[in-house]
Amino acid sequence: MNKTRLFKKSLLAVTISLATQQAMAAGFQLNAQSATGLGRAFAGDAVIADNAAVMSRNPAAMALFDKMELSLGFETITTNIKVKDVNYTGVLGNSVPVKDADDIGSTSVAPNIHLIVPVNDQFAWGVNAYSNFGTKTEFANDYPASEYGGLTDVKSFNLGLAGSYRIDKSWSIGAGLDLIYGQGTMKRKTGDGFPANTIIIPPSTVIPAKGTSLLDVDKADGWAVGFNLGTVYELDENNRFGLSYRYSPEFKAKDKHGQEITLPLPDIAEFSGFHKIQDTSFAVHYSVQWIGWSSFDKIKFRNLDASRSAVGATTNGSYDKQYQWQDGWHYSLGGTYYLNNDWTLRAGYMYDTSAQDSKTSISVPDSDRQWLSAGFTYQIDDKSNFDFGFTYLMGKNVSVVEDDAGSSLTATTKADAILMGLQYSRSF
Repeated sequence: MNKTRLFKKSLLAVTISLATQQAMAAGFQLNAQSATGLGRAFAGDAVIADNAAVMSRNPAAMALFDKMELSLGFETITTNIKVKDVNYTGVLGNSVPVKDADDIGSTSVAPNIHLIVPVNDQFAWGVNAYSNFGTKTEFANDYPASEYGGLTDVKSFNLGLAGSYRIDKSWSIGAGLDLIYGQGTMKRKTGDGFPANTIIIPPSTVIPAKGTSLLDVDKADGWAVGFNLGTVYELDENNRFGLSYRYSPEFKAKDKHGQEITLPLPDIAEFSGFHKIQDTSFAVHYSVQWIGWSSFDKIKFRNLDASRSAVGATTNGSYDKQYQWQDGWHYSLGGTYYLNNDWTLRAGYMYDTSAQDSKTSISVPDSDRQWLSAGFTYQIDDKSNFDFGFTYLMGKNVSVVEDDAGSSLTATTKADAILMGLQYSRSF
C-alpha cells in the first residue's frame, strides 16, 4: 500500500462531512433558519410567512409583508451518535478489539437573523444571515480504529440578499444571492491496526506506524456564491402555495498548508402549502423538498504547497474519488392552532431520506430519519413575539463497511439529535 494513496483516501473519507454542510438535513443536513419552523418540522415553511425567517426558504414570500419585519434567534443541536458491534482488521490481517462508542456527538449553536423591508405595494427586499451547518464528531484519542474516527468539526454561514415583486393579487416572485462561508477542522491518524514501526516493502510499499498522522486539516475555509428563486400563489387570504429553488455552487476550501478540497454541493427545490380552515382556529401546512445529492459524484483534492509533503503526498498532486450518493427527499406535515391573541401552538412531522447509499462511514453516520416537532409563539404585544421550537430527530441503525485506509472495519451506527430554538420577532 503506497503511503501517498493512504493519505489521499483518508482525506477523501473525512471531507465528505465538509460537503454535507450546505444543504441542511440528509447527510447531516440541518435546518437552522428559525425556531418557528423547527416547531412544525419546517412543514409549509416556504409559504407560511409568519415572520421574516421565511425569506431563507422562499424569497417570493417577502411580498406577503406590508411592514418591515425583523427576526433573530438561535438553535442548539445536540447529537447522540453511537458506533457499536465493530469488527476491525488491521493492515496485516490482525483482528483488533474495539469497544462500543456512544459519546462522539456534541452540542452546536446555530444563530440566525432575517430582515424584510417592503418598499411599496409591489417591491420588498431583505437580508439575512444564518448557519447552514454546525456540528462536530470526535472520537477519543485512543480509539483503536482512529483512521476512521478522529475529529470532524465543520461550520458554515450563509449571508443572503434577496428581493421580491408582486405581479398581482395572486402571484409573487422573488430572487436572491447567497454568499457562503465554510470552515472545517479534520484530523485522522493510523490506529491500532498498524504496526508499531514503519514497514518498508521494496520497491515502493510503505506501511506507516501506529499513530502516524494521515490528515491534519486545521480550519480549512473558503467562500462560494449561490442563488435562489421562488414564487408564491395565493388563492385567498387563507390558502396559498410556494415553490422555491436554490442553486448550490461547487465549494472550495483551503487550509494554511496549501491543501485544497473541491466539493460539488446539492441543489434544493421545495414545494409548500398553507391552508387555514375557514371559521376555525386551525391551519394545516405541508412541504416536499428535493435535495440533489446525486450531484455529489466525486471529491477533488489538490496539494498547492510545493514545500510541504504531508505523509507522502505528491507535490502539486491531484486525486479524484467517486462516491455513490443519492438524491434526498423531505416530506413534512404540520398543524397550527391559534389558541387566542397571545398564544399560537404548532406541531409537525418530517420523514427525511438518507443521502448515503452504498458508501457509509462511522465519522459521518447517516440514515433515513424521522422528525417529531412542537413549538409555540407568545405574542408580547401587537408588534413583537417570542418563539420556541423543539424537535426530536430519530435515525435508524445502519451497517457500515469501510476499507479506505488499508485496514478494514464493519460496524453499526445510529445518530439521533435534539434541536431546540428560541427566536424574537418584531414588526416596525
